[in-house]
Amino acid sequence: MSQSNLSSENTFNISGSSITNLTGSGNIYYNEATPQSGQQNAPDPNLQKLPVSASNLTSALKTILFLAANPKGSPQLRLDEEVREIDAGLQRAKRRDQFVLQQRWAVNSRDIHRAMLDYQPQIIHFSGHGAGEEGLVLEDETGKPQLVDTAALSSLFELFSDRVECVVLNACYSQTQAEAIAQHIPYVIGMNKAIGDQAAIEFAVGFYDAIAAGESVEFAYKLGCNTIRMAGIAEHLTPVLIQKST
Repeated sequence: MSQSNLSSENTFNISGSSITNLTGSGNIYYNEATPQSGQQNAPDPNLQKLPVSASNLTSALKTILFLAANPKGSPQLRLDEEVREIDAGLQRAKRRDQFVLQQRWAVNSRDIHRAMLDYQPQIIHFSGHGAGEEGLVLEDETGKPQLVDTAALSSLFELFSDRVECVVLNACYSQTQAEAIAQHIPYVIGMNKAIGDQAAIEFAVGFYDAIAAGESVEFAYKLGCNTIRMAGIAEHLTPVLIQKST
């Protein structure tokens, strides 16, 4: 249940008594009963206090932001199939209510930070083309290729390092960018060479199936690689998981 679903007055039972108005920040006093009509019950100052906020009353909701770029003149990728498979995996998962999938297509350099501000994602998935040391390939305002260099990407993710937990760069030769981003983000996945369309899709399927099942990023990465292998594609060593050094 999201914070927006909390009413301004909620009743909760603690040790057989009820308390009200737990929306927002405040304290819980054990066994502080809701006064009946005509009664004035003051809280005992000796009772233990527990901080409470609306976010503590809801399960953690994670947002996955899917960013796609396939500029004019570049090899056409099956990005629609990739996001469809990711969404299908999330929808079938037992924990599907804990995840929200947001999408931005034909992204340019401004779209990335705007989407990150709008959606506040915990996981960011970029699908498109990579150019190794030169950077990732986004789109300009006319839909043509626009390179964004590694240093710029790294500094962008540094600004959002307090909220982003994992970045997946499902693009060819993106290991360089993954290593730079991993200076600021706990888990980053990149590709150490070119990766085929089907291998990229298979990795995404395995990875997000595991994430939606509540598995760790490390486990999800391994399952993604295994899913490539199970499909009979000899590219299971292409994805690389890089963890932020402590």
